[in-house]
Amino acid sequence: MFPEFEVVPAVDMQDGEVVQLVQGERGTEKTYGEPVEAARRWVDAGAKTLHLVDLDGAFEGERKNAQAVDSVLDAVDVPVQLGGGIRTADDARALFDRGVDRVIFGTAAVENPDIVSELASDYPDGVMVSLDAKDGEVVVSGWTEGTGLDPAEAAARYEELGAAAILFTDVDVEGQLEGVHLETTSRVVDAVDIPVVASGGVASLDDVSELRDVGAAAAVVGTALYEGRFTLEEAMDV
Repeated sequence: MFPEFEVVPAVDMQDGEVVQLVQGERGTEKTYGEPVEAARRWVDAGAKTLHLVDLDGAFEGERKNAQAVDSVLDAVDVPVQLGGGIRTADDARALFDRGVDRVIFGTAAVENPDIVSELASDYPDGVMVSLDAKDGEVVVSGWTEGTGLDPAEAAARYEELGAAAILFTDVDVEGQLEGVHLETTSRVVDAVDIPVVASGGVASLDDVSELRDVGAAAAVVGTALYEGRFTLEEAMDV
């Protein structure tokens, strides 16, 4: 997994369309077309991995964009990681069987940490835990509820439970195109030996470089790519 630093395009889905939100808030979305079209665009540009999120699932707890996800899986031949509304081990197993390479648990992992160890034995490279931080605190349920958890401490806990990777999102800068905040990301990276995929705030090629330099294994990039701040090829060259 991530033998070298990667730039991973985000395909966030709401109501069957690709959208980007500001700080994860509904009502701030900007739409960027159809998921399969976006996925093919990024793969054609050289993406080695795709990051899919069912935003309706994240907010409402059930996967509303399953058909769109299936269409993307059928359309591309690169590894896909998927989050949003995946609440049970059975949900995850069905997605692995469908062809998803990494399942991302956020709320479910916080509410039931044992789900990580339960799946890790059968899918040692397949469980990614999403830790989304707002004001330095892990938040869940579509970034609407605080947990009191410190992101770095939580990351270490999930590594012990068998998580193959951590997805760390800095909600404070998510979708704003104002640059990354490195302090918490760096703390999370330093707390674990498994890969940390960083997300949130990337607005420039310098941001990509800085995430690489603090030790992130990959950077998920959404708005900056869709808005043409730089190309995927330029980011991969970094």
